Amino acid sequence: QLQLVESGGGLVQPGGSLRLSCSASGFTLDYYAIGWFRQAPGKDTEGVSCISAAGDSTKYAESVKGRFTISRDNAKNTVYLQMNSLKPEDTAVYYCAVVTGGYYCSNYETDYGRWGQGTQVIVSS
Repeated sequence: QLQLVESGGGLVQPGGSLRLSCSASGFTLDYYAIGWFRQAPGKDTEGVSCISAAGDSTKYAESVKGRFTISRDNAKNTVYLQMNSLKPEDTAVYYCAVVTGGYYCSNYETDYGRWGQGTQVIVSS
């Protein structure tokens, strides 16, 4: 079964950190750019970050620049999202997805596929 699995979410206080992982099952991530998205209750899905297949290009939403860092370890078939200085507005379900058929990140959500089931992040005191 070809799927992505997110992990690492949880409850954290404002200012805290979490590291999310996105692992692939049944296929290799080597040839895909990977994006992280999030959806807060009652809001649309928001693109958070993306990394190219080779890891040489990254993108971030303005709301997370300077706080989040995306990285990948192709040997472990895993992409990470390090989230620092977390704010209550970062509370959401976080998803990862591949750019289907592409090495490079896309600005269009419709270009992403094989979405994982998501991992919940709650930032609250």
